[in-house]
Order: sequence, then structure tokens, then C-alpha cells
Amino acid sequence: MGISRYQTPVQPGIGPAPAVASCAAETEAGDAKDARAILRDIFASAIEAVRGADLIRSRSSFVGNAWTYEHGGTRIAWPIPTGGRLLVVGAGKAAASLALGLEQILGERVDGGALVVKYGHVEPLKRITQYEGGHPVPDAAGLAGTGAVLRLLEGLTPDDRVFVALTGGASSLLLAPADGLSLADKVQATEVLLASGASISEINTIRKLLSKVKGGGLLSAIGPAQSMTLMISDVPISDPAMIGSGPTWADTVDGEQALAIIDKYQVAGRMPAAIVKRLEMATANCARDNGSARHLILAESADAIDAAAERARALGFAVSVVDRRMEDDTHSAASRFAVAVRAAAQARAWGGPATILLAGGETTLKVVGTGKGGRNQEFALVTALALEGTGGVAILAAGTDGTDGPTNAAGAFADGETCARVARVGLDPRAYLANNDSYGLFSSLGDLLVTGPTGTNVMDLVVALVA
Repeated sequence: MGISRYQTPVQPGIGPAPAVASCAAETEAGDAKDARAILRDIFASAIEAVRGADLIRSRSSFVGNAWTYEHGGTRIAWPIPTGGRLLVVGAGKAAASLALGLEQILGERVDGGALVVKYGHVEPLKRITQYEGGHPVPDAAGLAGTGAVLRLLEGLTPDDRVFVALTGGASSLLLAPADGLSLADKVQATEVLLASGASISEINTIRKLLSKVKGGGLLSAIGPAQSMTLMISDVPISDPAMIGSGPTWADTVDGEQALAIIDKYQVAGRMPAAIVKRLEMATANCARDNGSARHLILAESADAIDAAAERARALGFAVSVVDRRMEDDTHSAASRFAVAVRAAAQARAWGGPATILLAGGETTLKVVGTGKGGRNQEFALVTALALEGTGGVAILAAGTDGTDGPTNAAGAFADGETCARVARVGLDPRAYLANNDSYGLFSSLGDLLVTGPTGTNVMDLVVALVA
């Protein structure tokens, strides 16, 4: 099966943030409000560059019974026979955005479709039905939506074509428990794994063995029809086997791999007995690829970082990319980022340039408290503590999908004065950190970033301003 990677065009200055016309030299006299406007502007430019519907509209067309995709010197022409059906299925937080682009390009040629999206992440689709479900923890609505997807795929022929819109969040939303497992088993296993500190790749490795649709299972349901999977990557190395747990990617996973991950994080005792039994008995799970499945990665974290860097330079800043693939512990990644910010601040004090620092990826947060928050808000809190008293710096850590953990916020702002502001309202930031209650802290300060669904999902983006 084929896979292609493309760079995303830069579209600076577009998005929900207010326009920022000032150059870097002018920010020295600005205040925290000005700094946040700049951070918002850069973040919005990154989002615009990787939004699903925009990627489809700007790069593809439907002419002469073929869907054509052109970008970066590469051209793909995918024939769509007149005698066959054309369906759009998929799952993920930005799947509806991709489907919207397809509807706008293909028009009445789309014969139908079914998507499972996170609650609230719908788009105004006309020919494709949307089913909302739970994320990051799966629920009965997601199970029902997945059933609708599978029913739509019944009885396909070699003349039929299927677009599969796949983005981050699909692992929770595309839900069909393997034989012997219940929805309750999947829910408990998901909650345990999310709180364990395991990486997304490790979690998805286990998920493949617990599902009828992951690890190539959806490819089997598509059967003799040809498929084109359009992906927005939310995993660090943009591995199509891991995006959404690879529902259309023929893959091999065995129980020993999954059990090794469970042993690594010492969570076997908290897993449902049926889950452990399933993994102990599982042999290699391998879906067949008949050569009719194609895969196209439209955008990934690097594209958002590049767009953010382009916008920052257009505003007159020097740019430093601290980390393009953050993967490890949230606190460790935040501490390293704070070190880079302090170094840039010191250089600025000695006459160095005003600088934007960037990082992207997906860290892992081990939850031990009872508070509310997400890895981006906790990243911002750890950074605020590390930068306490440092002047002229501000950061924004946010999820590109517009949601951070089980909250309505995309992330949070922090700066060298965050701890002082917390003290003035009588709160203890370290206590909030120990309880994993970053949302509660930043909410009380009015420092949350709330964007709503963005139409994309390329992991997290951290932007810092040193002026």
C-alpha cells in the first residue's frame, strides 16, 4: 500500500486571533495583553495551515471521473467509476472537516457516508451523516456510530470507492469491541491507560488487539472496494499504522507486545480481567491488504510548526524551534522548554533579538490527583513555576484540536508573573500541580485559551515570546 507525505502551505494571519500589525521591536513597550495577542496570532496561523477542509479544497479537484490531488510537485489521480458508489466514512475530531472539503469538491457524486466525531465537532454536511461520541473515553454513542459505519460498508463491489477521513481521536470514537469484550471493559482499560503515562503509540498498540475495526479491521469491512484514507496525523512520527490505531492499515500486533506495555506501567491489576485474558490469548492480528488501499497524510505537527515560524518571522521575530517531537513526560518537556526560554531571555538582556520559541508533539501526563486539566495546561503550569520572576516572557501551550484533556479549553497562557498573580488571589500553584488541577488554577486567573473545535488535530503546539 502507498503512503505519501506533503508539506502544508503557509497561510499566515488567518484565524480567530486578532490581527497583529506590530513588529518585534515595538513589543518591548507592550504589556501582557499585547504578548498574548501575538501568541494567539501565531497559534491561529499554525491552525489555518493544517485545517482539514482547507487542505482538501486547496489541493484537490474532481474532473473527468477522477479525484485529483496536487501538492508539492506530486500529483495523484484516483479514478472513480461511474457505475460504482462513492462513500465517505471515518472518525476523529477533525474527520468532519475533511468530509466537508470532500463534499465541496465532489458535490452530488458523493452517494452517502457516515462519520463518528467527538461531541461538538460536527460540520454542516449535506450528504454524510455524523454520529457524535465520547473522547478520550469511548461511550455507547460511539459504539452505535461505528455500527452505522460498518452497516454502510456492507455489500461493496470492486467498482465502489471509499474515502476514509481519519484524524486524531479516531481510536476512541471508532469503537467495536473484540469478541468477549464489553464496552465497559474498553472504557475501564482506556481510563487506566490514559492515566498511566503511556504514550499514544503504546496505547494504540494495545487498542488494536481489543477491537474489530482497528489494526486493519475497517479495511477488511471495506472488502473488495478501493479506498483512499486521508489522514491528519496526531502521532509523533506520522505512522499510518498508529493514526487512529490504523483501521485501514494492514498491521501485525501480538499479545506479547501489548502485555509488555501493561507490565511496563504496572497497570495489570487495574485492568478488567477480560482485557488481560484477551491479550494473553491473542495471536498475531493481521488484516489483509489486497492492494486496493491507498493512504495520504495531509498534515502533521511539523507543518503547524513551520507555519508558526513563518508567521513569527513575518512579525519581525527571530525563531528558535526547541523540539519538533515532544514525546516524553509532560513535566520533563516543560522544564526543558523553560530552560530554553530563560536562555533566550538572558540573551535578550544582553542585546539579543526578540525571539519566538516553538515546540510541538504530544507529551504523556501521569495523573495522580483528582483535579481537572490536560497536558497542555499542566505544561503551562510547570513552565510558569520554572519561569517565576523572569521578565519579558510569555508562553502559550495548546492542543491544535481545540481541546486539552477533558476540558473545554485548548490550553493556557503563562508568564513570569503567573505565580505572583496566583499568590495575590491566595492560591498555591504547587498544590494545584500536585492535584493535577491546572484547569482550576488557570480558570481562576482567566488564563485559559478557549477556541472551540479547530477542524484539525496535529498534536500540541507551544509558543513562547521573549521580548
